[in-house]
Amino acid sequence: MRGAGPTRQRQARETHGRRAERLAEVWLRMKGYRILARRARTPHGEIDVVARKGRILAFVEVKARATQAAAIEAVTPPNRQRIERAARLWAARRQDTEECHWRFDIMAITPGRLPHHLRDAWRPERL
Repeated sequence: MRGAGPTRQRQARETHGRRAERLAEVWLRMKGYRILARRARTPHGEIDVVARKGRILAFVEVKARATQAAAIEAVTPPNRQRIERAARLWAARRQDTEECHWRFDIMAITPGRLPHHLRDAWRPERL
């Protein structure tokens, strides 16, 4: 019966992704960031983690892959555009982030290694 519910493989990926996001949040907190949102949903998509450190507002895409390179490469141009649109909508709803400098980061989670936080992973063409 197709469409009746998520497959086991999909459920396993979802569980793995949630663990990776929690690990990323812990890592960011250890680095002095305050987590403002987890899995922030907007009509344009979801932002895995929104974190703030001083006047830096980081929109973080978390990717768990076998290698760091694979995790970073998994954030494709269409993913970036979706995240940028979602970030604009998310920030428009918040007045406490108006004076922040935006940054788009990637958190690469790989087996047996500490998380790799790639700060300022990309810059949007326009915001």
